[in-house]
Amino acid sequence: MKVVTKIMQFSDIDFVIIGAAKSATTWLQLQLQADPAVYMPDPELHYFSREYEKGDNWYLSHFSDEGIGKTVGEKSNSYLYEPASAERLYEALPHAKLIAQLRNPVERAYSNYCMQFRRGNISADIESELDPSVSENFRFHIAGQFATHLQKYVDFYGREKLLILFFEGVKQDPEAQMAKVHAHLGLPPRDLAPVKRDKVKDKAAPMVTPGLRKSLGWMKPLVAPLRGSAAFEAVRGSVAKKVEYPEMTEDLRDRLNDYFAPSIEALEEMSGQSLKHWYKSTAKAERA
Repeated sequence: MKVVTKIMQFSDIDFVIIGAAKSATTWLQLQLQADPAVYMPDPELHYFSREYEKGDNWYLSHFSDEGIGKTVGEKSNSYLYEPASAERLYEALPHAKLIAQLRNPVERAYSNYCMQFRRGNISADIESELDPSVSENFRFHIAGQFATHLQKYVDFYGREKLLILFFEGVKQDPEAQMAKVHAHLGLPPRDLAPVKRDKVKDKAAPMVTPGLRKSLGWMKPLVAPLRGSAAFEAVRGSVAKKVEYPEMTEDLRDRLNDYFAPSIEALEEMSGQSLKHWYKSTAKAERA
């Protein structure tokens, strides 16, 4: 007898994690994927932001019938920032619940800087890259103005469908953080799942320098079948180096704090939660 595979529809998708990048949303996704009552595809689809021209069928093809009877969702951090995403998402998924997990925008900007530095995309001149008075760019500055980005979703969905979480919750009380998520999605609480370190991005891990990686790029297709093998990892380990990241000075941190202060104040009003610890640099907060 022929087995008919059900193609999932927009109406089958119950929730979307809309961001933010560098805010432990991968951890959040892994916790939800460990719940047998939840189904989420692995990749970030970025459909309603960067891949919209690929069409609805392309998007829905990423949701297998494994999700039938489960709470279904996806995570794409770019949805928070791309101007058209909120309207596109609402047109397709007006019933969906939204989750945003956010991080101190100063710390998020520095974490993003370290990621780009690690990849060889930007210079070691951290002042020219992060100082908003030198260059106000999207990746480090505009992207961290969370209240502005979230307001688009509130305008379409209403405040009650949007759960706003903060990075500190993952660090300080992850059980309570996930309890909020489960309650928002109408799911019973469950214990935290163990998350393997190698499944979460680790900026401390040694890596092959960008220059060497570029010069050896021609070998990538040849060694691809060997990835993960003991021999491959041994060779990689011999050339991978610990990355030395440029440090953020207190003066630069203060300038970023001043830049983000109005946005943080607006986010406090929107979320109903105090973020007074975000107004201080980490060092000052520890001394206080």
